[in-house]
Amino acid sequence: MAHSKIPQATAKRLPIYYRYLGILYNSGKKRISSTELADAVKVDSATIRRDFSYFGALGKRGYGYDVKSLLDFFKKTLNQDKLTNVALIGVGNLGHALLNYNFHGSNNVRISAAFDIDDRITGTIQSGVPIYPMSEMKEQLIEQQIEVVILTVPSPVAQRVTDELVAAGVKGILNFTPLRVTVHEGVRIQNVDLTNELQTLIYFLNHIDHQET
Repeated sequence: MAHSKIPQATAKRLPIYYRYLGILYNSGKKRISSTELADAVKVDSATIRRDFSYFGALGKRGYGYDVKSLLDFFKKTLNQDKLTNVALIGVGNLGHALLNYNFHGSNNVRISAAFDIDDRITGTIQSGVPIYPMSEMKEQLIEQQIEVVILTVPSPVAQRVTDELVAAGVKGILNFTPLRVTVHEGVRIQNVDLTNELQTLIYFLNHIDHQET
């Protein structure tokens, strides 16, 4: 693998490439050009070639990319052959939806534990996932060696809970709360703000409509 530092934008596109290559492989496709891949994933071919170049020579000029080889490469790169257990922190409406979904179709990621303060659900199993009280969070995260969590707690307690997660050895947090929590270096935060994404979409729709009138 090339030793160039991979840009964040490129890293975010890798799972998209991997998912579509899996579809291609299952359909019997043997090879694909960057142009064909661009049409499928809606990323221009120049960007795809640049993304792939960070990993060395993945294709051949005039031939394109071998689907099986590329799929195997990204499977290894994205650790798709290794199961990663994640924890869900906060089992409210969004938390329940995530439990029900639990990354169906992904063979390498699963929610294996969840935590909440509601004693009506703690001690139960929801969608195959045990729900623990928050008081047991640090102990269980350490015992189960979970380093990645999904955070869906109310905003007022988000930072406090984040501090507890970091103290328990968590290295990655998918943050669904509106609060931008802070962590020390070495811990990765991925913010998912559904409201912001929706408002951005509406803005662009209105902006386009305004330009066309």
